[in-house]
Amino acid sequence: MGAGVAMLNYDVFEAFKSAGVPDEKARRAAEALSGAAFAEEVSDLKATVKLHTWMIGAVFAMNVAILVRLLIPA
Repeated sequence: MGAGVAMLNYDVFEAFKSAGVPDEKARRAAEALSGAAFAEEVSDLKATVKLHTWMIGAVFAMNVAILVRLLIPA
């Protein structure tokens, strides 16, 4: 998605229209609600990726430690 591209949730748009909201206001409200949900999902994904990166780094460090311990006699 490009910056500034608004997403429109048509179910929300139709709900606003059926409640008697003018088309332009219904469209802007639907775009605002869709954008907020999208931003929240992206934020959750970024947090998950950051956690997985740290977990992979920890596993890699433990594997290196085990490999060093096995290859270098004490």
